Amino acid sequence: MSETGIWFRRPTPAAIKARHVGTLPGLMGMEFDEVGDDFIRGRIAVDERSIQPAGILHGGASVVLAETLGSTACAHTLDPATHYCVGLEINANHVRSAPKGSGWVSGVARPLHRGRSTQIWEIRITDQLDRLVCISRLTLAILEKKA
Repeated sequence: MSETGIWFRRPTPAAIKARHVGTLPGLMGMEFDEVGDDFIRGRIAVDERSIQPAGILHGGASVVLAETLGSTACAHTLDPATHYCVGLEINANHVRSAPKGSGWVSGVARPLHRGRSTQIWEIRITDQLDRLVCISRLTLAILEKKA
């Protein structure tokens, strides 16, 4: 790996947050905590924005966190002048519930495969006690920008 790890352009948490203002992740209050050499970490609060009627974290909120982290990470591994990525498939296994008021759930996106035409990212979402809440896999297509 280079000094910037896997990144074509290494993102900062502040730049990622700014890009999501006015979008679903921004409206959910998603925060971006850390960018490492090969991962992005972010989190959402388990509150009225992210729960389902039973008072626990909505599975869709976990998927929004996973897809946001994975697609943001993928985009930053590409030259934005020539390529972009779009989601092809996401799956999520919900392992443990997180009740409203239990704090935050955090996700970490890491690449499993970074090819020329596809990338696959694994996103592990844990609660504040570091217990697995959801495991997700996101497959993205890498597309060339038209001139």
